[in-house]
Amino acid sequence: MQPFQRLAATACPLPYANIDTDQLIPARFMKRSRAEGYGGYLLHDMRFSGDNVEISDFPLNRPRHRNAQILVARRNFGAGSSREAAVYALVDYGIRCVIAPSFGDIFASNSVNNGLLPARVDERDAETLIRLLEANDTMLIVDLMEQMISAGGLSVPFNIDPVWRMKLLNGWDDIDLTINQADAITRFRADDLSRRPWAVPRTAC
Repeated sequence: MQPFQRLAATACPLPYANIDTDQLIPARFMKRSRAEGYGGYLLHDMRFSGDNVEISDFPLNRPRHRNAQILVARRNFGAGSSREAAVYALVDYGIRCVIAPSFGDIFASNSVNNGLLPARVDERDAETLIRLLEANDTMLIVDLMEQMISAGGLSVPFNIDPVWRMKLLNGWDDIDLTINQADAITRFRADDLSRRPWAVPRTAC
């Protein structure tokens, strides 16, 4: 998994609360193979009309936001079902960071495991960033080392679970995180064996 340390990229405002996983990728598209890529289905029913024509005033369809790698939304982003395909759709589209005041718990965990940063900001700061992006600026800098988002003279702090931060900085999944603790696991096992030898099954003769 690609490490996430510092990202300077086009950002798109999504001034909506409670964007759920069914909106991120409608269930009917999940029958398709992941090998095809899910990016084209991201927010499909919000981006396209019933006859599959782009809705021109939807933020991601605007020319200056079309290649965004960062989204700024309102609270409770990624609520709803636990479908990991919602994260696949974001990642396959090219999104590497979502900034919002709060996230669905399972969505946030799935995001980290796929290299996507869920950056949690104060609600007022989210509104400031949305207004900024809706005006003129389209670029944001997200620094995971410093846990800071910046644009021009504006700097906004964000929060993330320390373990998730470590995983993203190093490009680790859960298996990598466990392997990184191999020495500590070996020491624990040896110490536990010396204290409780009776707890280990005897090897058959």
